[in-house]
Amino acid sequence: MADKEAGGSDAGPRETAPTSAYSSPARSLGDTGITPLSPSHIVNDADPDVSEQQSFLVVVAVDFGTTSSGYAYSFTKEPECIHVMRRWEGGDPGVSNQKTPTTILLTPERKFHSFGYAARDFYHDLDPNEAKQWLYLEKFKMKLHTTGDLTMDTDLTAANGKKVKALEIFAYALQYFKEQALKELSDQAGSEFENSDVRWVITVPAIWKQPAKQFMRQAAYQAGLASPENSDQLIIALEPEAASIYCRKLRLHQMIELSGKAAVNGYSGRDTVGAGFAQAKEHTRRNRQSRTFLVENVIGEIWSELEEGDKYVVVDSGGGTVDLTVHQIRLPEGHLKELYKATGGPYGSLGVDYEFEKLLCKIFGEDFIEQFKIKRPAAWVDLMIAFESRKRAAAPDRTNPLNITLPFSFIDYYKKFRGHSVEHALRKSNVDFVKWSSQGMLRMSPDAMNALFKPTIDSIIEHLRDLFQKPEVSTVKFLFLVGGFAEAPLLQQAVQAAFGDKCRIIIPQDVGLTILKGAVLFGLDPAVIKVRRSPLTYGVGVLNRYVEGKHPPEKLLVKDGTRWCTDVFDKFISADQSVALGELVKRSYTPAKPSQLVIVINIYSSEHDDVSFITDPGVKKCGTLRLDLTGTSGVAVPARREIQTLMQFGDTEIKATAVDIATSKSVKVGIDFLNY
Repeated sequence: MADKEAGGSDAGPRETAPTSAYSSPARSLGDTGITPLSPSHIVNDADPDVSEQQSFLVVVAVDFGTTSSGYAYSFTKEPECIHVMRRWEGGDPGVSNQKTPTTILLTPERKFHSFGYAARDFYHDLDPNEAKQWLYLEKFKMKLHTTGDLTMDTDLTAANGKKVKALEIFAYALQYFKEQALKELSDQAGSEFENSDVRWVITVPAIWKQPAKQFMRQAAYQAGLASPENSDQLIIALEPEAASIYCRKLRLHQMIELSGKAAVNGYSGRDTVGAGFAQAKEHTRRNRQSRTFLVENVIGEIWSELEEGDKYVVVDSGGGTVDLTVHQIRLPEGHLKELYKATGGPYGSLGVDYEFEKLLCKIFGEDFIEQFKIKRPAAWVDLMIAFESRKRAAAPDRTNPLNITLPFSFIDYYKKFRGHSVEHALRKSNVDFVKWSSQGMLRMSPDAMNALFKPTIDSIIEHLRDLFQKPEVSTVKFLFLVGGFAEAPLLQQAVQAAFGDKCRIIIPQDVGLTILKGAVLFGLDPAVIKVRRSPLTYGVGVLNRYVEGKHPPEKLLVKDGTRWCTDVFDKFISADQSVALGELVKRSYTPAKPSQLVIVINIYSSEHDDVSFITDPGVKKCGTLRLDLTGTSGVAVPARREIQTLMQFGDTEIKATAVDIATSKSVKVGIDFLNY
């Protein structure tokens, strides 16, 4: 089989394709048009090779979060033990977790220096003038979600305003995790651990578009976690799916139920939010020392109440995004089926930080805050850290104020900038619920803090309301609240108030690590998710016989006396259609001109369902199969040569193949959303 893409040197004279992806394939590519062989048949069969597992000694999952990141692992010989990474140096008061901030520091020469607490603390200790030369980045993951036209060249902006390539930063970060994990594994095993022994799992939000998911894979290749030749070594897992897998294993003592329907752990529903969480935190704190979590090889109690066909929603609320996924149980193995394509949006806890920044602008002036961030970037980072730990202390029933320490350089720089004191600004600003305390702190009333949460929480509730309106979602039994932001009592209370009467609301205890542990379980058994919804419609551009009255006249192309309709979008799979993992969709085509020896098949995608032509708005080219059949003249070829095209839907990747049936010549291509 010729796996390499056929070269074009001996293919005879051909016009080169114009750069626009939307011109007619037939006109632009000379004689390379294809037409469906009728009748077009679809065969949905899973590829037999999918089940063959490569043998890895260990699965390492990386939760690359917007605000914090971490990894966990499990040896394939003892899959019931999940180990969460070692404690990190550094750490914040009031923030206990097993993850590290997603912050990265590059030297003035743009070389990797440090990651996490180490990066933050080093940057913070630099002299302000020196700090301006260093490149410090935080919360950069959101850029992949918000960039409409993501490419391998997309830039990120460091705290000092300088630009760096996003791919480099993501690769540096993943490389750092790779080194840390391999070091820890080697220490544990007492011998050198090779990367080839590891199956890697990286989690991404389900609502990310395909280019962002592909970008993560490219960054992982650059970091050396896997390679395009050995792509199975890396699985891209969707965050809510990972959470869903972990939630299946929950025992009653490992979660808190927020609804007043039943007493949990001897607490009635009304006490549960406060008291149950305090108890859970204490329990988690005791377990922290161990770092190893036993996942009993059973289905948890909650899960055993679910029957065939039952539905549940996973609400994954993290730092940057909130992801909603609806799953349905398929018995007997308890496989999961995605019922409704993932939805959500940029409503993570970052929204609360943004509101705090708006509040500071209101009090001290936007011009000052902008200047301060540029001139004293490390002090700005300090201020946001101070806010973060107070943010975690916000609760619905809190009555005493929250104090936020202003860094000395803030107070000092403000006086230089404005000519009057911070205290004066607060008095003058008529923001009455924020006062100045004599210890040099901003004193916020609980109402003021709650107001900062409101826009983000409102967006989440609004989004959930929309979801619950959908017919597929109307009979949901459980709502699992997971992700770092799920720790916020204000969010718990809002979800409980809005949906407590519709379904049971469950929060796993170590809610910030839910995704990480689920991702490890997914890496151990990737076949657990059986059916996903395709986020896009896929098809290829073909020529059809022109039918008067049916086809638009501007699409008419006459070749050798045959009337063709060009630019037809021949659909392989529709957006939101169920796709089984590993499923193959086949179509057969024939060259529009029998003598044609170079066959070009262009693959297109669209978010819309009803696509007729590749020139329709929103249709994007995402792959090209070039089958070169020169030099096969000795083979007896039927008058209508059959070219079979297959698309296989994998984890977050799609592979396409074209085969010439007469000669078995074939080409393969991965669908590419970044380079077209």
